[in-house]
Amino acid sequence: MQGSGRQVVFDTPIPVWYTESNDPKETCLEGQLRIPRLLTVGLSLIGLAIIVATSYAALNVDRRLIRHASVSPDSISPNADGDRDVTRIEYRLARNALVSIYFTQDGGQPYYFRREQRRSAGEYSVYFSGVVEGFVLPNDNIEGRVDARILPDGRYSWVIEATDANGLVEKATGVLTVRGGDTVLPDIQGLSVNPPVFTPNQDGISDRVSIVLYIPKAATVRVHLEGEDGVKYSISERERGVPPGQAGIHEFDYEGGVDLGVTPPPDGDYHIWAVTEDDEGQRVTNTIPVRLEYGGVPRADIVRADVDWSAKTVVLCDTLYFTLTVENYGNAPIRTTGPEPGTVYDSDWNYNTLGWHVESGAWRIAVGFDNQLSDYPYRWALGQQADLVRIGDHWYLAEGRRAMVTGAIRLVNLPARNPSYYWVGLIHEDVAIAEFNNRVDPLFLTIGAADMTNPPTCTEREVPARAAR
Repeated sequence: MQGSGRQVVFDTPIPVWYTESNDPKETCLEGQLRIPRLLTVGLSLIGLAIIVATSYAALNVDRRLIRHASVSPDSISPNADGDRDVTRIEYRLARNALVSIYFTQDGGQPYYFRREQRRSAGEYSVYFSGVVEGFVLPNDNIEGRVDARILPDGRYSWVIEATDANGLVEKATGVLTVRGGDTVLPDIQGLSVNPPVFTPNQDGISDRVSIVLYIPKAATVRVHLEGEDGVKYSISERERGVPPGQAGIHEFDYEGGVDLGVTPPPDGDYHIWAVTEDDEGQRVTNTIPVRLEYGGVPRADIVRADVDWSAKTVVLCDTLYFTLTVENYGNAPIRTTGPEPGTVYDSDWNYNTLGWHVESGAWRIAVGFDNQLSDYPYRWALGQQADLVRIGDHWYLAEGRRAMVTGAIRLVNLPARNPSYYWVGLIHEDVAIAEFNNRVDPLFLTIGAADMTNPPTCTEREVPARAAR
């Protein structure tokens, strides 16, 4: 090597910026290049160090999904006595995951407390009272469906299982002992419904359905009606000898809401559902089918509240006639009973005389008057059979239909008050008389005779026999 006249030998290659030279230009250039080259090498070494450090960190990162899990205390006595009834389950997730919490004995079937619930990264805490998803033991004799049940006494392995978005599954486990648990189920026994087909329309025929059941222990009992659309209609308990919530026989009563003026559920097939839950959280469900037909709120009026009376003055032993129109404007057929329109009463008869006694839920046109001995003593059906439809053994005025009703009263005695008022009513027997249909179109009627001091005796006539409808 040329330079200052001396030769230098190195065992290893010499970096270019250390090469000696006598050329002034070359020496200047080498001086200018020396600092950038040193900087480049330094940065390269720093970058290499960063890569090495990053790679080391990546290889040694904590990739655990479940960072913490515990169940404390490790023993419970789930019997709602306030002493060690529950334990606290805690866990922490590093990433979003599906989480299941379950219990096993000797690797047997899992009893699930939580099943594949979505959870975000973070810390979680929940109390466990020994109640898991419902299960049935080999010797059980249960009528209902077990939805939630206490673990039988024993030693269990608890498992918290998490699955992240990449399918990585991790489990944390431990031991939990259950002792002294109240494992008597609030079973629903003898569930029955009567009648199996009901018609909530206030016609007095199968208007209500009665649900009866027995529970062997104290528990909350809820009953509802549910159809295919999933809509639930609550049914209230009828209190009898056993207070609500106590062991024993319980009865529930349902009329579709009609008694409150509420339109009942649509006609169709339904199920009665009964659900019980005890103080420990055990839950049992039972169900039975029922059918609803001809449901609706009955509504009818005397059209325009108008009655066509035959006269304002009638001679004793003659007959007073009336004509009117009745309309069913509700959403249910209304039941009626006789006698037929056109039937003539003697004024000293009443509907019982003719054998047409009061029938709860039946509708009839009726006539009343001042000083009457009984309310609305003269009554008629809402139309001839041609105007009505037959449902089962009874006759109905269908929804949206009108019928003309006629009737007559042969006046065979002088009333205590003369003249006096006569009026018409549309009555729903043993249910109600709507204000609009009560004392309709009063007639101030005079009954005359040739000799008012010695009125004639009217010819007796035979009471017409009750005709079968």
